[in-house]
Amino acid sequence: MKLIITALCAASASAFAPSCASSKKSALNAVSWSPDEDAFAYGLPGTLDPAPEFDPFGLSEGKDLNTMKKYREAETQHGRVAMLAFIGLLVTEEPIEFHPLFEAYNKDIGPAIRHLDEVRSASPFFFEVLGLVIGALELQRALTGWKAPADGVNYADLNEDYFPGDVGFDPLGLKPDDPEEFFAMSTKELQHGRVAMLGTAGIIAQELVNGKEIFVNLGLAADRFDPSSVPVQF
Repeated sequence: MKLIITALCAASASAFAPSCASSKKSALNAVSWSPDEDAFAYGLPGTLDPAPEFDPFGLSEGKDLNTMKKYREAETQHGRVAMLAFIGLLVTEEPIEFHPLFEAYNKDIGPAIRHLDEVRSASPFFFEVLGLVIGALELQRALTGWKAPADGVNYADLNEDYFPGDVGFDPLGLKPDDPEEFFAMSTKELQHGRVAMLGTAGIIAQELVNGKEIFVNLGLAADRFDPSSVPVQF
């Protein structure tokens, strides 16, 4: 547990670390992108056949560039969180049942929707540390993408040279230099994030209905969970 807390603290500290890049090259210039007012969503990534301009509720109609960039930013970040959550849901439940915060080999800790109860019981201070880490990361994202508060500046607007989702975090060097490859990768990330958001919501909804792990619901794992073993009862 000490190792986990140390890692979280290190992550929060790294959020304030300066970029190792020698020049302050903007994300927009890096991918050679300019908005196309005649294209769907100003030509931002995210459209793909067979439904390239899918917007059944008309959320993009009449929106300016800054609003569309904020939409894409929100969708990208929520998609990233959902992809991590989807993996977490699968690996922490039966039959894999690997959990980094506490021992799961001696009892079935049940569906992922109940794991926060167990975490709060085993390590009560974890959520306070997690809150600090999330706050540090969000502050770094705000400093990277959003305009600084000043006279006549709407601090809720993104910087003109900020590309949605490109916060400069690329430890494995996966970001392509070619604009077309970058756009293709961004579209793939958005599509995978969209599927992950739907999948995660579906798993959570199903587990709320009957309190069983998703692989148990599918008949692929045995149901060993005892609801009376969790710290919080409902």
